[in-house]
Amino acid sequence: MVATDRRTVLKASGLFAVAAFAGLRSGRTSAEESAITLHEFDVPRGTRPHDVACAPDGTVWYTAQGSGELGLLDPVTGETRLVALGRGSSPHGVILGPDGAPWVTDSGLNAIVRVDPLSFDVVTFGLPGPNANLNTATFDQRGRLWFTGQTGYYGRLDPSTGAMDVWNAPRGRGPYGICTAPDGSVYYAALASSYVGKIDLDSGEVTILEPPTRNQGARRVWADTLSNIWVSEWNTGAVARYAPETGEWTEWTLPGRPPQAYSVYVDDRNGVWLSEWSTNTMVRFNPASETFDVFPIPTAGAQVRQMLGRPGEVWGAESARDKLLLVRLEAQAERAAAHLNSETRFTPGALRHP
Repeated sequence: MVATDRRTVLKASGLFAVAAFAGLRSGRTSAEESAITLHEFDVPRGTRPHDVACAPDGTVWYTAQGSGELGLLDPVTGETRLVALGRGSSPHGVILGPDGAPWVTDSGLNAIVRVDPLSFDVVTFGLPGPNANLNTATFDQRGRLWFTGQTGYYGRLDPSTGAMDVWNAPRGRGPYGICTAPDGSVYYAALASSYVGKIDLDSGEVTILEPPTRNQGARRVWADTLSNIWVSEWNTGAVARYAPETGEWTEWTLPGRPPQAYSVYVDDRNGVWLSEWSTNTMVRFNPASETFDVFPIPTAGAQVRQMLGRPGEVWGAESARDKLLLVRLEAQAERAAAHLNSETRFTPGALRHP
């Protein structure tokens, strides 16, 4: 267990009340910690996986940014299928849509791309205007896709009609991670501008939410089951929580030297996972005990970027090592993961679809 430093900020009537804490809380038992295992899966060299999305059949989609393709890993066989997305493609994010298909934000094509999960047919929705440097996307509860562009844009695509709206982001450059909370709200993090934005889903207008620390580098966002918003702060190496009901912000500094918190993902039991680059680890934060559990990644210099998951599993892409990473939560997924051996490393073949 690792002690934490915490700052809590409550915004009320335009005033900020600040309290500083440092302490060690009781955390997970050794039995619970031993139930966490890490597994790596090789993907074709030079594909440089960036983001991942878990399919319901147990396979995992990933963006192959280095080769301009979308990959599909079968963890059972180790086979990887690769789908070409188009000339000049540089895919960044991938999510699974309500239609069961992977949807890709492609900065090279300046387009949203849909890949049919059965035929692998590719449909492209180009953005109007300049290149937005597309980052990540999320579907709202009405079936519309919202996306971010680091050059200073965010937008919305209605897949049913193909209609697309693109807005200039407040403060310009920065929109990066994005998520939909259980209450239906959509939030994004602005890395270069160090804020979190809440989008009005009707007008498209953004309300700026200021984390307590200036220039913190809010990079990715994710919501827990209570619709609290968790933020990975790249510049300060902290994880922050925003509670919409109270307007309260709380920050905890990760262990590291100094820490670099890249992505954040909240699992189905409200465990908050972060990829930490300075020590090449996966970090789990327990909000109840305010403690961190640290799990070394087997391969050095992995540079895990986006994370997503399903019950009992957290997945990430090792962008610097051409691998996908699975963090298996044994107690939650014994039957689902029974086919995997904890010591196995897969070297897959690659089947490419033009």
